[in-house]
Amino acid sequence: MKNIDITTTQNVTIEYELASLGERIFATAIDLTLISISFGLLTALLGPFLEWSSWGSVIIGGSFLIYYIGFYLIFEWFMNGQTPGKKALGLKIVKLNGSEATFNDYLTRAAFHTLDSLFSAGTLAALLVSSTAKHQRLGDIIAGTSVIKVRSNFHLRLDDIQKISTLADHEVTFPSVRQFSEKDMLLIKTVIARYQKYPNDSHRDVVKKTVSHMMEKLDIEKRPLNSIKFLKTLISDYIVLTR
Repeated sequence: MKNIDITTTQNVTIEYELASLGERIFATAIDLTLISISFGLLTALLGPFLEWSSWGSVIIGGSFLIYYIGFYLIFEWFMNGQTPGKKALGLKIVKLNGSEATFNDYLTRAAFHTLDSLFSAGTLAALLVSSTAKHQRLGDIIAGTSVIKVRSNFHLRLDDIQKISTLADHEVTFPSVRQFSEKDMLLIKTVIARYQKYPNDSHRDVVKKTVSHMMEKLDIEKRPLNSIKFLKTLISDYIVLTR
């Protein structure tokens, strides 16, 4: 598992898990299957109109390239960085500079897909994805993108965040924290980790908003003096109460 940190235009750093070579190959295989089936049906319909022309095979070959590029461009543009294959595998294209990918970015990726995957039988794409630090094929490198996992296979238990064996080891401060889920606590843990790693104004604001939200949900009127300590206490209380 390999992760990358991407800082958004709001100066908030988000950690993503990069898609593996195997996942990208599988996603491409799904897309190629759809392309082959749909283009095959299209040429079957147009076949009678091309039989009379000596340029029929050239027209079909050129049409396939246009269709191939168009498939990736249209799906990635309208599905916000996903194709049917990527969606099935839980993958998505992101810009490494934190901005939103543009039409030209998707066009660049689609155009170079012919070289990365089609003309080189996938060899070039596989070599680059497996050897580059951010798992980029040539189209990704030029467009400044990479492919990340939307849903991660990595599961972190609260027991791994903080070890508390019994109630005797920790005095519960906020018993009503039991109303939250493990997912909520992991989100708080992520907020703390992001701020401690990147202590800038944007992450400080996220901490502040998280504290305010938790105060409202727990019906706490007096704001804690130490926001990070408060959030860590909530995690500790939750672990003790839900073990």
